[in-house]
Amino acid sequence: MFRATNVHERAFAAPPRRVGSLIDSLASPSDALWPKAWPPVHFDRPLAVGAKGGHGSIRYFVEAYTPGASVKFRFTSPAGFDGHHAFEVVALDAGSALLRHRVEVALRGWGVALWHLAVRPLHDAAIEDCLSTGRASLGLAPEARRWSLWVRLLRWAARVGRLRAGTDGKVGDK
Repeated sequence: MFRATNVHERAFAAPPRRVGSLIDSLASPSDALWPKAWPPVHFDRPLAVGAKGGHGSIRYFVEAYTPGASVKFRFTSPAGFDGHHAFEVVALDAGSALLRHRVEVALRGWGVALWHLAVRPLHDAAIEDCLSTGRASLGLAPEARRWSLWVRLLRWAARVGRLRAGTDGKVGDK
């Protein structure tokens, strides 16, 4: 078994409740957090404890949710992933806050290789885009980052696979 912890965070010059509204919008028609260049987050109902869904091939359910402050998702797939990921708002002062995304997962079997070769690099790029989207949604400079060659190659391979499978797999390049 291999344990992985992965943290991304960004400071926002906005009040904590305003930053928390980004979390509350997740997977809604007015999602102000999740970037459009990635497979969308979908749930079987509005964001609430027990809602089931995910993005792409990553599946999870809402394990805990405090509106305006945090949401925690428990992985249900892929196989070999036992853990969670979460968004939380950390108040820095009355006018600024940190938005943090954290993954804590125990990996087994093929999950170890899958994490290192594909999931972690794609996750890192998606979450950095997510934080940038959140900043832009609040009218702040987005701080975009360029995807690595490996991430671009993985996204291309996924798109080709979806096209061959006949599914709608539009994934933008950056």
